[in-house]
Amino acid sequence: MPNNLKFYINGQWVDPVKPAVLDVINPATEEAFTQISMGSAADVNKAVAAAKAAFPKFSATSKAERLALLKRILEEYNKRFDDIAKAVSDEMGAPMSLATDSQAWIGRAHLEATIKSLEEFSFEEKRGDTRIVKEGIGVVGLITPWNWPLNQIVCKVAPAIAAGCTMVLKPSEVAPINAIIFAEVMDAAGVPAGVFNLVNGDGPNVGQVIAGHPDVDMVSFTGSTRAGIIVAKTAADTVKRVSQELGGKSPNLILEDADLETAVYKGIVNCFSNSGQSCNAPTRMLVPAKRHDEALKIAKKAAEAQKVGDPKSTDTVLGPVVSEIQFNKIQGLIEKGIAEGATLVTGGTGRPDGLNRGYYVRPTVFGNVKNDMTIAREEIFGPVIAIMPYETEEQAIAIANDTVYGLAAYVQSKDVKKARDVARRLRAGQVKINYPAWNAYTPFGGYKQSGNGREYADFGIHDFLETKGIGGYGEN
Repeated sequence: MPNNLKFYINGQWVDPVKPAVLDVINPATEEAFTQISMGSAADVNKAVAAAKAAFPKFSATSKAERLALLKRILEEYNKRFDDIAKAVSDEMGAPMSLATDSQAWIGRAHLEATIKSLEEFSFEEKRGDTRIVKEGIGVVGLITPWNWPLNQIVCKVAPAIAAGCTMVLKPSEVAPINAIIFAEVMDAAGVPAGVFNLVNGDGPNVGQVIAGHPDVDMVSFTGSTRAGIIVAKTAADTVKRVSQELGGKSPNLILEDADLETAVYKGIVNCFSNSGQSCNAPTRMLVPAKRHDEALKIAKKAAEAQKVGDPKSTDTVLGPVVSEIQFNKIQGLIEKGIAEGATLVTGGTGRPDGLNRGYYVRPTVFGNVKNDMTIAREEIFGPVIAIMPYETEEQAIAIANDTVYGLAAYVQSKDVKKARDVARRLRAGQVKINYPAWNAYTPFGGYKQSGNGREYADFGIHDFLETKGIGGYGEN
């Protein structure tokens, strides 16, 4: 693509101020398939200046005008749908079915949900003689990850536009090509110059510059808790709003009355989806102690049925993890699980049999995991699950909540009332009962060190708004 080495600033594709390139690696082959330019503070300054200049006019547009723009973006997104899916497969190693039916599809779903939410959204209300007005917060910096790139790009960009904000996007440099195609979508849709800007680069040279920039009014960040802390500290000097969706170590409580076969099987599938690279993956499976060994047998069978292989093969379920860095981190944590005494049920270190190249990880199940073990505390971000026995429901809830994270939690039970009661006691931003379908209108975000703020649909729009009270406004 002709724009891979350019940035999108003020409605134009431009060269970086200081030339610097980075190879983009296909994790299935371990080879570079293209290059991108890496930005600097000078590029960020240009992009922020463009966004700042565009804000007064764009923030004054009507809801109808912004709805029409979002509908044009959706139309252009659909035209590039296959290109987006292919890019995600190449840069993430995602099997084409996952890249198409989940990764590319979810961007479309967020656009549709934001459009519907904006149609129903009210930006003003009366309280006596006071008018409450919701206004776009200003220039927003959007910093997005590689694991669900379209999910996080679109669930930030679409509500920011709905709110009347202008923006600078820094996607992950690990999986950046889908974002370049998305910028082409924005250009084709006729987004006004300066409203949407894209600068590629790494955290220190672009992400932190955006976070600390005095003309950026808000940062919306998705990534690791470690990086989120850096963003928040950098942003503090300019007292800007920081919305964060960070790491997770989500518990999956399988209650005593649950159908164990179904609950464990679906738990494995949910955990290992996207090669285990989801911040809300149910990575800690809590099962009744008396059925622990039975659960391990089910989990072993389910894990070994997850075919790992070439993303282009139609029968592949799990592709590689995204990078050598991730591969090595996961291998180290698997070794740690073995060393600390967890039972290795299946999987383990090294690549699956027959795969000698690519960052492929063996689907791994650990049993007899204690909550003080490293694999129960740290986010692994690979196809690795920790199965933990519990004696009582109270103990299960205590174990589930005994974590610094609080992004998601899962409950399995035939008794929906009991499951609801347990769900209310779990300290997480999103709790799922009996593996429901994904819902674009369910708020997404975390408790504790999993972040703050909420994304998706109208919750996302609210995150990009300031609230103004105009007293003495009168009746009309």
